[in-house]
Amino acid sequence: MAVKEEERLELFLKIGLDERTARNTIANNKVTNNLNSVIHEAAVTEGCDRTIGNLLYTVATKYPANALVHRPALLGYIVTIKIKTPAQLEAAFSFLSSTASESFELKEFEEACGVGVEVSEEDIEQTVNEVFEQNKGSILELRYRTNVGDLFGLVRKRLPWADPKIVKKLIDAKLYELLGGRTAADNEKALKQKKETPAKVKDKKAADDNPSQPSEDLNPFLIFPNPEENFKVHTEIFFSDRPVLRCCNTKEVLDKHLKRTSGKVYTRFPPEPNGYLHIGHAKAMFVSFGLAKERGGCCYLRYDDTNPEAEKKEYIDHIEEIVEWMGWKPFKITYTSDYFQELYELAVELIQRGHAYVDHQTPEEIKEYREKKMNSPWRDRPIAESLKFFEEMRQGMIEEGKATLRMKQDMQSDNGNMYDLIAYRIKFTPHPHSGDKWCIYPSYDYAHCIVDSLEDITHSLCTLEFETRRASYYWLLHVLDIYQPYVWEYSRLNVTNNVMSKRKLNFLVTKKLVDGWDDPRLMTLAGLRRRGVTSTAINAFVRGIGITRSDCCTIRLERLEYHIREELNRTAPRTMVVLQPLKVVITNLDSGLVMDLDAKKWPDTSTENSSAFYKVPFSRVVYIEQSDFQMKDSKDYYGLAPGKSVLLRYAFPIKCTEVVLADDNKTIIEIWAEYDHSKKTKPKGVIHWVSEPSREVDPLSIEVRLFDKLFNSENPAELGDWLADVNLHSKVVIYGAYAVPSLRDAAIGDRFQFERLGYFVVDKDSTSERLVFNRTVTLRDSYGKSGK
Repeated sequence: MAVKEEERLELFLKIGLDERTARNTIANNKVTNNLNSVIHEAAVTEGCDRTIGNLLYTVATKYPANALVHRPALLGYIVTIKIKTPAQLEAAFSFLSSTASESFELKEFEEACGVGVEVSEEDIEQTVNEVFEQNKGSILELRYRTNVGDLFGLVRKRLPWADPKIVKKLIDAKLYELLGGRTAADNEKALKQKKETPAKVKDKKAADDNPSQPSEDLNPFLIFPNPEENFKVHTEIFFSDRPVLRCCNTKEVLDKHLKRTSGKVYTRFPPEPNGYLHIGHAKAMFVSFGLAKERGGCCYLRYDDTNPEAEKKEYIDHIEEIVEWMGWKPFKITYTSDYFQELYELAVELIQRGHAYVDHQTPEEIKEYREKKMNSPWRDRPIAESLKFFEEMRQGMIEEGKATLRMKQDMQSDNGNMYDLIAYRIKFTPHPHSGDKWCIYPSYDYAHCIVDSLEDITHSLCTLEFETRRASYYWLLHVLDIYQPYVWEYSRLNVTNNVMSKRKLNFLVTKKLVDGWDDPRLMTLAGLRRRGVTSTAINAFVRGIGITRSDCCTIRLERLEYHIREELNRTAPRTMVVLQPLKVVITNLDSGLVMDLDAKKWPDTSTENSSAFYKVPFSRVVYIEQSDFQMKDSKDYYGLAPGKSVLLRYAFPIKCTEVVLADDNKTIIEIWAEYDHSKKTKPKGVIHWVSEPSREVDPLSIEVRLFDKLFNSENPAELGDWLADVNLHSKVVIYGAYAVPSLRDAAIGDRFQFERLGYFVVDKDSTSERLVFNRTVTLRDSYGKSGK
């Protein structure tokens, strides 16, 4: 342990922290710096009572950032034991958070925090007795299964400043007085009772114990503040050689911003046009577009096009089209390149203010110096010199790779994203949007926050991997004295058995390991759409996950499939397709007879609604699935077998009378069967089928593609050799499937439920001669055993 860490450990132990908590604190730089500042502000560097120390620790970890100006006053109340309980401290936090940096009346503060209020043990005991008397019936019924927390809450509601230890002691004593000692029955776990299901009511949603079924009642956008609240401290930036920087908007800056925006919410969805969007971007769209829509605001679609080498018009066109498909309408479509002139002028301003310099180190040297926390040899060059070289960079007078503009931040910081990040680099590459006007291009770290400010973004929402960049974001806006948006990070979305990295996706596509960016096995939005997934299902899935900061947001694929089935169960009509046909000859049906039978498109349809039915021919030759026939019958098998009957869905019962085998005496050529025209036979098994539409004319032949998980492991990205985890059976193509005639008119994008098989969509590879179907998802329940 370094000397500095040992000193801080000793300091933290002096205020009464146990050694484990003190060491864990030192492992967190932000909390360490906060606690160190709190101890010095409270003037207890020589130590204090443990109760006071615990309250100081709470201040260091939970104090509202928008009211830091009042922190010394609060610490004075703590060390003089005027605020002495966690409840009082929480009340103080609440009061100061709403007050922010404004002044307040001490009397109001003290009343809000219970300063000077003394609650005797007799007062607490009297209140406990009253609570028990009012709840005596339920306590006697539940005995020690009574929720003590509820009783505790009732007492604290009446006596908010009571000592919680005394409250807990008296509640426990009162329980023992009323109930006596615990019995064996008290220690048994309560049996969970099954909920009764109302008769004749079918719940189309997943079962209550289905982990995929989400709760979507809460408004996920309630966590975000309103634009007028954007005066609060956004973040604290800790420097190695200067005081903590607390970045926030001044009242003047905020007022001007609110005037420009009329107080509306402004967000942005800022994809980089270097690939196709994936399901993680669906969450980003939902957060930014959704917040703007919920608050009656505006959301930009902004292309973060600062790297001309990786960007293509194909990607730009795709992004705009897929955003619309997802159901979002941008307030305006912009490009970071639209602001190249303003960004350049602000870079000149940054140099003039002494916050940027032109560096001539190579990329390798920059990396080495960063690792060693060493300043560049050119860091302290004269401002005029940096201005001269930056102008030469702009005019193309310096070779690519020979100079960069770097921000002068803090090379000794504990945050690597403050190590003098690059603001501009030279690239003699034409830009897809701005052409060849520029040969210097801004970096993401420089451009992103400035364009947020220029577009008056109120809520800059991004994923958690950008959290460490927050310091750089606010530092830059602060030193330029421009408006600062509210930044909030949320967990990125990952789905099991897939990769989300654009680099990995691009590798799969370019190496032709998949069939393009819209391969149905990928979690790209184009791939999901081609697979038959609707934007409605994707948005429902994202909303169900919610907007959290949990940094382990890998969602099981089954949860997405739940939402897909929910949508398609309502919208996809039923039809019949046989994937692996087995010929069945109905020997007691005339060879020239064809019956047109009614089949249901929807399971619960009324017989009076003719549009909810389609016609299926029933003739002497029908085809069933090979898996629906066995030579040997068994008790748990409901398919066809020699001497056994099954019901052909929407048609008649048939009974196998003979099996025609090939010369090897194993391979089944065809089945002979008789049908029961009277339908008096009541077999348990029900199977799907397809028939010849007329004598000796094969049914409609289609191609069916069955897709499965692309990777075998749940998290392939964590594997050393992630490519070795590719599921070699993730795509199976069936060329000789048979379908009912009504499918002949299906158009690209049409979705169906193939009964007993799953949900399918007509693929774009379909032609007038041959239809191609992709399996979207299997059915929730297998028909393999039930035969329903």
